[in-house]
Amino acid sequence: MSSRRSSQSGVSRISDDQIIELVSKLRQLLPEIRNRRSDKVSASKVLQETCNYIRNLHKEVDDLSERLSQLLSTIDADSAEAAIIRSLIM
Repeated sequence: MSSRRSSQSGVSRISDDQIIELVSKLRQLLPEIRNRRSDKVSASKVLQETCNYIRNLHKEVDDLSERLSQLLSTIDADSAEAAIIRSLIM
């Protein structure tokens, strides 16, 4: 793997140790992997789970944005409730 990285010209190089460290950091950020009893999770599995987790976070943001839009559309823009909602999202 390191031979592929070193053959690319003009691209900053990253060592195998740095990759291992970054994968380890990702592993700690992912609830699906962090909560497992086994420490043996391949780097490719960590990367797959990272992609899935990011996709799910995007979906949650979209869903929450939609719910917030619906909520805001049902209340008076000058009301105390609207002011509270605006303060929470700023």
